[in-house]
Amino acid sequence: MRHGWPICVTGGAVLLPAETGFGPGVAAPRMLISAARAVTLKLANQREAAVPEAPVLIRAAEPFDLETARAVADPALDLVHPMKGPFAAEHIDDMEVARTAMELARLAGILPAFLVAPAMDGEVQDVSPADLDAWKDTARLAVASRAHLPVAACEDAEIVAFRSYDDLREHVALVIGEQDGDRAPLVRLHSECLTGDILGSLKCDCGPQLDAALRAMADEARAGGWGVLLYMRQEGRGIGLINKLRAYRLQDQGFDTVDANNRLGLPTEARDFPVAARMLDLLGVHEIRLMTNNPAKVEALEAVGVSVAERVPHQLPPNPHNERYLKTKRDRTGHIL
Repeated sequence: MRHGWPICVTGGAVLLPAETGFGPGVAAPRMLISAARAVTLKLANQREAAVPEAPVLIRAAEPFDLETARAVADPALDLVHPMKGPFAAEHIDDMEVARTAMELARLAGILPAFLVAPAMDGEVQDVSPADLDAWKDTARLAVASRAHLPVAACEDAEIVAFRSYDDLREHVALVIGEQDGDRAPLVRLHSECLTGDILGSLKCDCGPQLDAALRAMADEARAGGWGVLLYMRQEGRGIGLINKLRAYRLQDQGFDTVDANNRLGLPTEARDFPVAARMLDLLGVHEIRLMTNNPAKVEALEAVGVSVAERVPHQLPPNPHNERYLKTKRDRTGHIL
């Protein structure tokens, strides 16, 4: 899908990704879009869009070509292409098929929108909900390699890499101090953030949180304990780098973090907590002291079998660029700040 290949889910209609699809003269009478996008296009009400990433089938008076489909799919282009429609919503015969397609788009890091049954030639990739379930099976994740890695916060550290043979993402854990099976480690789940961790973005608090977590674990190790940083390859809470930057653009237009994600037809929270649980299990960690300001993260980990003995606050001061971001975390996603 990242390369624009069409898919067919369980014998349903051919679906061509609106963002990456290609081909001369490709057009289709219908599109699959998100419920949140349907609200913006006046095709659904707020109650129907309670699940922003839910699929909605639409048609127009004229077939959708790829240029039109991309304008319909991307809310960041609304100011460039303000006139759209009229459209009408239609019944979806197989909702599981449609939901599978939307989730595959999220995993591919592209906009959740498809041309439905386009007139085109070429090979179609057959997939099914069972394929998606198999891909998400954490039993496939294994330790790929490990090595001693002195870091600035603590020279006594080991890096452990995890890989699943059918997933290109490689998660890592950094074990700080000497592992002690009788003592619950200080643990931080940190989702990859290129802009914050590497480029020093001031729009979020990811980079400072990462640095502070490593320093806290180093202090823990010096006091006879230990820590584990899980660095999860799930940029933008699981929506991908490109979609995160689209959300940034919407934030520049006045939307908060939650509304920006939802207007893209993407969930507010899409992180893969079962993968984190599997990583901890492979490390032999069964009880943790979790560094987080988010009680929902504690609940999500406990729901997948991780015993959280303590929630350890991990709050840092705001700056002028991330103050609204942090207020949104507090007011809309339940962070204790």
